[in-house]
Amino acid sequence: TSPKLLLTPALDLSFNKVAIRNQKSRWGSCSSKKNLNFNYKLALLPSYLIDYIIIHELCHLKEMNHKQNFWNLVSITCPNYLLYKKELSKINFTSKGGGFLAF
Repeated sequence: TSPKLLLTPALDLSFNKVAIRNQKSRWGSCSSKKNLNFNYKLALLPSYLIDYIIIHELCHLKEMNHKQNFWNLVSITCPNYLLYKKELSKINFTSKGGGFLAF
């Protein structure tokens, strides 16, 4: 699955800014001002999980919540999102000292 599939004019997923940050507890976020933020630690993840996180945040441009409409939109481009979500939940996001990810 590629996030490019979501970048169609019909979905109107326009955004303002994209930033790479050192977020303490999030892989990514989308603000009400349509700013997308991604954690630099994404670079340590497998590409399919990076794709899922990007898709997740792009879908917030249409649905700024986690209600069923949001998940329906995610599933259009990422049908295995539940597996990816579960896999991400098993990752030690922060570790004191080095900030490394542990699986």
